[in-house]
Amino acid sequence: MIYWDHNAASPVRPEVAAQLARAFSEGGWGNASSVHRSGREARGRLDAARARVARVLGCEPKEVCFTGSGSESDALALKGAWLARKETRRRRVVASAIEHPAILAALKQLEAQGAEVVRVRPERNGRVALETMLEALTPETVLCSLMWANNETGVVQPVADLARACRQRGILFHTDAVQAAGKLPTHLREVDADLLSLAAHKFGGPAGVGVLVVRRGVEVQALTPGHQEAGVRGGTQNVPYAEALALALELAHEEQPTHAARVQALRDTFEREVRSRIADVTVNGEGAPRVPNTSNLCFHGTDGEALLIALDLEGICVSSGAACASGTLTPSHVLLAMGLTPAQASASLRFSLGPTTTEEDVARVVEALSKHVPSARALSLE
Repeated sequence: MIYWDHNAASPVRPEVAAQLARAFSEGGWGNASSVHRSGREARGRLDAARARVARVLGCEPKEVCFTGSGSESDALALKGAWLARKETRRRRVVASAIEHPAILAALKQLEAQGAEVVRVRPERNGRVALETMLEALTPETVLCSLMWANNETGVVQPVADLARACRQRGILFHTDAVQAAGKLPTHLREVDADLLSLAAHKFGGPAGVGVLVVRRGVEVQALTPGHQEAGVRGGTQNVPYAEALALALELAHEEQPTHAARVQALRDTFEREVRSRIADVTVNGEGAPRVPNTSNLCFHGTDGEALLIALDLEGICVSSGAACASGTLTPSHVLLAMGLTPAQASASLRFSLGPTTTEEDVARVVEALSKHVPSARALSLE
């Protein structure tokens, strides 16, 4: 099998799997809130994991809140920050129209609670113009959210400049950095965000654990009440998974420069070979800065669902959009916001490479596409 869906979930690293096995076999079940010896040991391990995450991200350990996923981190950031400031005169929330489904769903819930939500559309290349975001930041704005890198196109957004502008205006800034970690230098020195979301399964950790960084002085109301995680997120912490996230993040951070160069070379070769062998293919996000592993291609005139299934039958795993929006092959909201027609969006597939990708994989995927795109185009005409 060729697995090219790393933006949905990257395989758990062997080092992380080994650490998890040891944790669960050697007494990794202690409750970090208990006062007895087992509880104190769990608390010590949790604090150590928190400090390791903080070192990589460039924040204080007490600013690291462990969650159950990137989606939960996103929802907690937006809804928790809004609820903490609901009684203020500021009612406007600004975000992009290409955010992850978790953000978009949270925005709808905020609207139902009286927020004025502004969704800024991207340019044709998938990048949200900084000037357009800044124009939306009125004195009534309480919160702004822009993802660091888009999960479907890989386009990197102007989060550093926007974070600075929000801080100057006294506006809270959140960035969904789920697709940036392990692919770009992800440090709060780079992007001075008030709130930042991560998910372990995007960089070699297990699914089921994430992080929300809540900077000093930022108030977030818990969606699940409890004393854990400094009152920001109630519920017994999953200590082995917190440790697994910390280890995976450290390894991804250490290897990022080398990994980025290697996978970008493979990605660029893939795009070049596809376009040389198959007519009428465009790169969604071309001309904009992208994370090195992501290629979103529109095979104009194809039945995208048929092409996806044909590749799957060849043992090649790719995606038609966000994994959290799967279960349906409706056109991508990201591509539609970029100005693609429903037909063009439906004819687009995402190829997200990872640590396991090889040159042989590239050749095999190009060959499979050369074989199946003509038949997928014929199906679209029926």
